[in-house]
Amino acid sequence: MRHTLVGIIFTLALSMPIMAQKTGIAKYAGEFMATGFGGRALALGGAYSAAANDVTAAYWNPAGLMAIRYPEIGLMYEQRYGGLLNYNYGGVAWPLDPKYTIALSVTRVGIDDNDDTRNALIDLNGNGVWDEGERLDNSKIKKFNVADWVAYLTYAFNARERLNLGVNMKLVARTMGGSVGASAYGIGFDVGAQYALDEWATVGVTVQDVTTTLIAWSTGTNDLVSPTVKVGGAYRFDFLGGTIMPALDIDIMGENRRTASLAHIGPVSMNPRAGIEYQFRNLFAIRAGMNDTQNFTVGAGVHLPKLFLDYAFGQSPLSSEFKEQSHRISIRLSLEEKRFFRESP
Repeated sequence: MRHTLVGIIFTLALSMPIMAQKTGIAKYAGEFMATGFGGRALALGGAYSAAANDVTAAYWNPAGLMAIRYPEIGLMYEQRYGGLLNYNYGGVAWPLDPKYTIALSVTRVGIDDNDDTRNALIDLNGNGVWDEGERLDNSKIKKFNVADWVAYLTYAFNARERLNLGVNMKLVARTMGGSVGASAYGIGFDVGAQYALDEWATVGVTVQDVTTTLIAWSTGTNDLVSPTVKVGGAYRFDFLGGTIMPALDIDIMGENRRTASLAHIGPVSMNPRAGIEYQFRNLFAIRAGMNDTQNFTVGAGVHLPKLFLDYAFGQSPLSSEFKEQSHRISIRLSLEEKRFFRESP
């Protein structure tokens, strides 16, 4: 079953370049998928390809879903720029048996309740311009949303001792109301691997949009999202009655971002992510990190029976006001019942 499913997914994935052979790579075309989800991961600056071990691993490294022992449900809410932009995530991961895990994750990022005033101007002289003494007819102002939806269908499995693999199929839907009135749909794939060097150290590799992700707009314009490679490592050690985990990732992209990245070689750009976590007896954790835009992140987490609560704060380069920064709150529920427990592979 495992080989059949993986074969079907990769057959579909390899057909994508043929479908999009007349479509060009669009720089920043996949930026709406770049944030990721999960308060813990985001507080660590996104340095999570090797550390991912919960339901949110579906984004950072699908192979990390093999680390869960019980079914998990995850939720996250984020607001940016004083609530102008909202980001929501919901996901569920279910271990089928010692060697397999499936998951479904859905994200929505949007700017809602925008005003469409095109037909609301009371144009007294008919020149089509808002002149002094003219106003808008509020009854003719219409509302519209701009939103991006992504659904991740994830399958993870144990390939051999210490090695887990995973694959995502991503379904994308984008809508732009108002004067643009456009929509787009797309499909893409991610693959990931995690390898445990020993009880304390793990390395991970994720290739997002591995075959390039095709996004076809109703306007006739098509975008391709180029692959992003995430390579990372995480190490845990005992300290002051708890554990410390430093983690480091490097994002490698081929979008010719050059000076917009920390380092580049020709069209290939590289941005590091780093994070550190101190967890005390699985009761609470404090975290800090640096994300791929070299902005600092901090956060904390509390572990209640079957429930994990996490908060992450992220700097915005556009504003120095606290309310304008990124605030992420996530909840993770673990269905810790004996009938759901998954043995180690």
